[in-house]
Amino acid sequence: MTDWHSAFSGRLEPGKSPALLLVDPVAAYVEPKSPLYLESGQAAAERMAELAADFRSRGLPVIWTGVRYQPNGADGGHFFRKVPVLEVFIGDSPLGAFPADLEPAADDPVFMKQYPSAFFGTALDEWLRTHRVDTLFIGGFSTSGCVRASALDALQYGYVPFVVSDACADRNTDFHGQNLRDLGAKYAEIVMSEQVPAMLETGNTS
Repeated sequence: MTDWHSAFSGRLEPGKSPALLLVDPVAAYVEPKSPLYLESGQAAAERMAELAADFRSRGLPVIWTGVRYQPNGADGGHFFRKVPVLEVFIGDSPLGAFPADLEPAADDPVFMKQYPSAFFGTALDEWLRTHRVDTLFIGGFSTSGCVRASALDALQYGYVPFVVSDACADRNTDFHGQNLRDLGAKYAEIVMSEQVPAMLETGNTS
């Protein structure tokens, strides 16, 4: 019988140069009239705003992604066809904007994307390497979608991913919890936002 606890017992430690990656924290997920609205989205957005303020106060990078498509989703390929609700992100849609209480600062890098991962089709990896980032604390929307894809790619591109569980949200608690458990077993470390300040000060996840 396989000892699953032992099989998935490895642990990642943060590096010396962390950054915060906020994946698609846009109005579509916190606006009640949006077809992508998440009931727990506002609470997650508040945690993201707190994390962004803390990282900035320490002089650490805060990185953002958003979603924007050309007319008819011409640059979205099969993903756009598979998920028709993505049409809310065509052009300069208000649902694709960052909410007033969760906006990038003037010098924060912002990467617009068309697919789930923050890395796919963007210059994120190049920016991180140029700025010598080795660890990413990740929040955003949604846990099972773009957050998961971005955390997996972070690992595959050589960064240490820490997913901040209460700074993410999904369509329901089951999707959220199941994906966090799977990410934590195989691809990332899962932490709460209240743990992050101490980790930034001490450089460990204990």
